[in-house]
Amino acid sequence: MLASGILGQTGESLFRMVKEGGAGAVVTKSIGFEPREGHGSPCLMELDNGILNAMGLPNPGIDNFGEEMAIALKCGAPVIGSIFADTAEKFTILAKKMEGFGASAVELNLSCPHAAKYGLDVGSDPGKVTEIVRAVRSAVRIPVWAKLSPMVPDIAGIALAAEDAGCDAIVAINTLKAMKVEPKVGKPVLRNKVGGLSGPAIKPVGVRAVYEIAGLVKIPIIGVGGINTGEDALEYIMAGATAVQIGSGVHYRGTGVFSEVCSEISAFLDLRGWTLEDVRGMARGNP
Repeated sequence: MLASGILGQTGESLFRMVKEGGAGAVVTKSIGFEPREGHGSPCLMELDNGILNAMGLPNPGIDNFGEEMAIALKCGAPVIGSIFADTAEKFTILAKKMEGFGASAVELNLSCPHAAKYGLDVGSDPGKVTEIVRAVRSAVRIPVWAKLSPMVPDIAGIALAAEDAGCDAIVAINTLKAMKVEPKVGKPVLRNKVGGLSGPAIKPVGVRAVYEIAGLVKIPIIGVGGINTGEDALEYIMAGATAVQIGSGVHYRGTGVFSEVCSEISAFLDLRGWTLEDVRGMARGNP
């Protein structure tokens, strides 16, 4: 799947990820209750081992997103609506609207590390996660996913709280809180000073998180973070993931990364006479 935050703010870009890139599903940019400009520039930079961004959840607001969803849905693949809010009530309203737009599932952004009052600020508290998931689950018929942050003492415990509240799947992980200082001027590079790190540098963290979560929950886990190749995806699957999302990989390999990763997975498995089910959870000793 296309991960949230990458080419997901317009219907045309979501459509293109499926039709040109071969994505099996797409996740929208995180959409909030009202229009939000986000942080000022500079808000993104490429590092040696990843990408650092502090976009600040810019989005047009839920009431202006229906037209984009209508365009995206023409792709013929599932479109998952990512949403963020600061209260269970607002999450519920957003989820209902995404369902009304035709979303196949709703992904709760409980993990953005660089937007005050949102994301990680609500997703680090098991009680708040339980309240939000339970409220949304009772309000919509479509599946509810919770996207979690690794920047908590016990991500598996948060995942279990989400499962107990009725969550249908866990998405792990979001970006890691990070900073870059420019030595020549002695100041942070990003306007917001702190941003979220994605890309290859965070893959070991993501794989670890999926491994730990898989030991506690029974619902599907969607692995995300630093996936650029078929073997990257297989690491997550072997750790216990049911599916994966690709974000920064689009930057590194282009929109065709989805088809390429699938081909690489198939070649890896065919060479060994394995199936995807043979390797899912393999690192956990699962049959």
